[in-house]
Amino acid sequence: MTVTDQLKSILTEQYISEDGEEYKVELKQGLTNRQIEDLERLLPTGQMPNEIKDLLKFSSGFEFYGLEEVTFDGIGQFGFEEFFPNSVQLAGDGFGNFWILDIDKNGNWGNVFYVCHSPAVIVKHSDNLTQFIEHVNEFGKNGKKSNLNIIHEEAVFNIWQDDNGFMELEHARQAGDPTLKTFAQSLPDNFVIADLRNKSNQNGFSWGKFEPNIGNVKRHETYLIWGIEKPIKKGFLSRLFRKSSQKK
Repeated sequence: MTVTDQLKSILTEQYISEDGEEYKVELKQGLTNRQIEDLERLLPTGQMPNEIKDLLKFSSGFEFYGLEEVTFDGIGQFGFEEFFPNSVQLAGDGFGNFWILDIDKNGNWGNVFYVCHSPAVIVKHSDNLTQFIEHVNEFGKNGKKSNLNIIHEEAVFNIWQDDNGFMELEHARQAGDPTLKTFAQSLPDNFVIADLRNKSNQNGFSWGKFEPNIGNVKRHETYLIWGIEKPIKKGFLSRLFRKSSQKK
């Protein structure tokens, strides 16, 4: 099923809000060829997959209860380039957290991530845009039991508190995986690694666990692997010397 077919499949669905009111998907207007060409210039290859072009001609997004709105044309709006050099901002929750789609250097539209700032966690949400629309539909139908709600209300806190999603650098440097090993060898010794390549939805990592210098975050050029700076703990004598220097 194409992403446009997935969107069309939920247009006749009826949902009920938390207030007991019925609602349906409300489509936003589609884009012109000129508007699509302007968006393509923002992409790493200057080209857009035909399936996405077809979607944008049909609709640029839709309104849905519980989300600010879902948009397919928010290319380059999200920022956070150290983690996602090229992305599409799909939706927000109204509290400064966002669902974004990752675009790789070859222009492929890939996974959807939920990027949360409190706690500071990134979670793999959907395999692709088609599945994200399916997950939005599931949220409207099943509410608390949906993938979207579980990630929004539970997974982010589980990752922050129990499993920060990081691998120690030395372990990665000794890995039998050549991609992981090479990437790990390129990083300074005070980094840890987050590897989401083969992880299922609802897995992620605590991007703010170590209060990283965002400018020093390293993203693998092709794969879902990140290097996060881990502050070096300074010893007692080092701290004492620093305080002494500041008094002069």
